[in-house]
Amino acid sequence: MTAPSARPLRVANCSGFYGDRLSAMREALDGGPVDVITGDYLAELTLLILGRQRMKDPTAGWARTFLTQLEDCLGTALERGVRIVSNAGGLHPEGLAEAVRAAAQRLGLTVRVATVTGDDLLPRLGGLDVRLGDTPPGGAPVSDALTANAYLGCWGIARALDAGADVVVTGRVTDASLVAGPAAWHHGWTPDDLDALAGATVAGHVLECGAQATGGNFSFFHELLDADPGALDAPGFPLAEIAADGSCVITKHPGTGGAVTVETVTEQLLYECTGARYGGPDVVTRFDTLRLTQEGPDRVAIRGAQGLPPSGWLKVATNRLGGYRNGFTLPLTGINVERKAAVLRRQLGPVLDGIAEVSVRLARTDAPDAGPEEEASALLHVAVKDPDRDRVGKRFTAPLIELGLASIPGFHPTTPPGPAAPYGVYAAAWVAGVDVPQQVTLPDGTVETVPSAACPPGHAAPPAVPAPDAAPPPPSGPTRRVPLGTVAGARSGDKGGAATLGVYARSDDGYRWLAAFLTGDRLRELLPEAAALPVRRELLPHLRAVLFQLPGLLGEGVAAGTRFDPQAKAVGEWLRSRHVDVPEALLAPVAQDPERGAA
Repeated sequence: MTAPSARPLRVANCSGFYGDRLSAMREALDGGPVDVITGDYLAELTLLILGRQRMKDPTAGWARTFLTQLEDCLGTALERGVRIVSNAGGLHPEGLAEAVRAAAQRLGLTVRVATVTGDDLLPRLGGLDVRLGDTPPGGAPVSDALTANAYLGCWGIARALDAGADVVVTGRVTDASLVAGPAAWHHGWTPDDLDALAGATVAGHVLECGAQATGGNFSFFHELLDADPGALDAPGFPLAEIAADGSCVITKHPGTGGAVTVETVTEQLLYECTGARYGGPDVVTRFDTLRLTQEGPDRVAIRGAQGLPPSGWLKVATNRLGGYRNGFTLPLTGINVERKAAVLRRQLGPVLDGIAEVSVRLARTDAPDAGPEEEASALLHVAVKDPDRDRVGKRFTAPLIELGLASIPGFHPTTPPGPAAPYGVYAAAWVAGVDVPQQVTLPDGTVETVPSAACPPGHAAPPAVPAPDAAPPPPSGPTRRVPLGTVAGARSGDKGGAATLGVYARSDDGYRWLAAFLTGDRLRELLPEAAALPVRRELLPHLRAVLFQLPGLLGEGVAAGTRFDPQAKAVGEWLRSRHVDVPEALLAPVAQDPERGAA
């Protein structure tokens, strides 16, 4: 391993998803000094998309936009000694690595490329014990999978950089490993440096979604726009300055849009967070020990990360083809909306009978005495899924067309009925880390094996101690009924069929009230779709946050979902829109506190 450096490592992000801003890599290079540029291109849905591509073309399965970015930037990165680490290899890292070499040759450049593989378990499923389940070791074994990829850790990346790689292409490593690997390489960490690894994991979690940490999707976006109307025209992508102890400062290049504040960083920390103890292949990170400080304009320090030994299990993202789906939306315009919906439900009954899964939902988007026709219309959404393509194909759509002149007044669909389309189903699974070593192909072609676990599963597992859920006493006094979002921010997302939701207060008194008020039962009242779900809640006092998991809200996950918001992106905003009784003392303007960003 390279001799450790006392200088903080400056890591930039250039992609939060497959389809993110193409210019971000160039912006990262030209906006200021960086040591490493990382890019996250993979998500649960992305692996399914790449899997379907690979079914048609065995040479496919990697994120092509990364290569587009790299062709523009590779010469500059090599000239400046900037390393590039990305999981854009997807299901075929070797294919992307070869494309990078070919692009370099066309550009007249010499590039040292390394790959990290071993995550793709599909060829080995018959000989591995891979079991489905939300927690290890799982239950039924995985079968009929289209994709099955283990979440690898950071050590393959660290080894590739140590061997001199200019570009490291990986498959399914954890998002945070893209940052933790370079930090471990730069600072000379070992697997025993758990607190430092936890800190780098936190930095990676903040960077992984790009501009979501710098004002994108921010609850209080209007305050950014009040200060700068162009703040969200093109928010700068985040940077992390990672110190030798794992602490970091989150920032962005000078002159770029957006903002880095305690609240923008808090929201990203809460995004898709599965608990106060954030599991990973190399370390379990305690999010309940993190402390954030605003250290200057667009500079937020994160300290206090504590790491626990990993469990020895690797999470596995699996996708399978679930069947076929179809659907349509019928506007119900004007008066008698409920009667019109009842007529359509009755007329569609024989058509829907026998289909495996049917969803008919009426969204009351209409307003009385509306001027525009669209605002005078409610929407009846009909979605169907079945293993039989024909059952949800023309046998489903033809009777709808026949209703054109024989149904409610104003009958028309928003789009023409279409053919049935296949859909995928995501499920989490688990495999013993000792059975899934990382394969690192170094720039000289040498292949080395890096262990994914130091011991069998469970031997190093941290004790299952949940974060405290004892709410502090709330402030008293008169209340006023206002939207919850007046005093609280939120960020929500998806993990398979579960929605994740983090809600945070803007002051210490606000947190005391929020933690006492927003219980699991209260959340079920405010979000009726969650009324029957086993809502789980944890408190993160240092972040002034309440963290929820809503298992089952998203059914079988985004690829199979028929819900209006299949990835739960707006669940937080839905909650913030609900009117609740808030102490009037909390409704005064929030004053800025340099130690926390707000008081």
